[in-house]
Amino acid sequence: MCASQLPPLSDRVGMMEASGVRKVFDLARSIDNPVNLSIGQPHFDVPDEAKEAAVEAIRAGKNAYTQTQGGPELRAALIDYLPQRRYQEEQLLVVCGVSGGLTLAFLALLNPGDEIITSDPYFVSYKQLTLLCGGKPVYFNTYPDFRLDPDRIAACVTPRTKAIVLSSPCNPTGVIYTEEELKGLTEVARKHNLLVISDEIYTDYAYDAPAVSIADYYENTMIMGGFSKSHAMTGWRLGYVAGPSELIAAMTKLQQFTYVCAPSFAQVAAAKVMGTRMTEAIADYKQKRDRIYTGLVDAGYEVTRPEGAFYVFPKAPWGTDMEFVTEAIRNKLLIIPGSTFSEQDTHFRISYAAEDDTIERGLEILAKIAGGPTGG
Repeated sequence: MCASQLPPLSDRVGMMEASGVRKVFDLARSIDNPVNLSIGQPHFDVPDEAKEAAVEAIRAGKNAYTQTQGGPELRAALIDYLPQRRYQEEQLLVVCGVSGGLTLAFLALLNPGDEIITSDPYFVSYKQLTLLCGGKPVYFNTYPDFRLDPDRIAACVTPRTKAIVLSSPCNPTGVIYTEEELKGLTEVARKHNLLVISDEIYTDYAYDAPAVSIADYYENTMIMGGFSKSHAMTGWRLGYVAGPSELIAAMTKLQQFTYVCAPSFAQVAAAKVMGTRMTEAIADYKQKRDRIYTGLVDAGYEVTRPEGAFYVFPKAPWGTDMEFVTEAIRNKLLIIPGSTFSEQDTHFRISYAAEDDTIERGLEILAKIAGGPTGG
């Protein structure tokens, strides 16, 4: 039988790059006993209360579609959880993770050639989803300390700009933006009538002071949150967005024909744990942050101290990011090249969402290769 030939694939697929994070994730399967500091996934398990609620929901028959906007239990919990913003039901949408929320938001906002501004470094999806939806990603440079500079942001604005996307606490740098920085960004956004999309998935992981939200200062903000990081529900694919009702209505319409609704049993379970902070786990991650930062400094790495999330973004001490990461992998250490998250090739990302002994082994390898390739 002759193999049939597919028609050409779409241009949008050709513009997108495979995830560098997933490449390393797949590579881990082929390495014997790797030291894995690559994946942004909490190393603790989903809390028992959520598991039990999910099982109970499944057995009670809550396995059908929910409303596109989300089931009543979770929507009520969201309104209670976000009281300071005074969100109404028409300003809330339950989505399939923050990635699902970003996809819907960009589809609702972007015409071909419209622009999304974000920082460099950035979370990988911001660039790729902008391209998927026909837009153009535009970057403002935050190197070397990864702080917000309103003048750099303002210089990126054009007549085609639709929105500014930021994450705080930030993946991949661990930086949390200050009130002063966010107010400076607010001035730029208000002057040009831009939407701000605030990715707050790591908001619970703030180690030295609570993370501040730009939604407290700027009315034209859409916040995105979820349960993948706060409650380790990465595989449950559940998040929420809150913001201007007109945009929420458009995203709801798009969700009807794409995701349809978020998983029903996961919504019931998330409502049970909404607002419950994983205090012990967060305290543990703060200690991990301190240990890995100190270890990197002691080994001679140039590194900005992370304030939140569970990442650190050191500068490669020699070579390009890929050259350095290749040497790390040769020594069985899995880390992510910084160019996965950046237009530059100078840094690399470590995830310290790992057991303490894994972190120690990783630091030993990083100290070993800091001066150059080890040979052999």
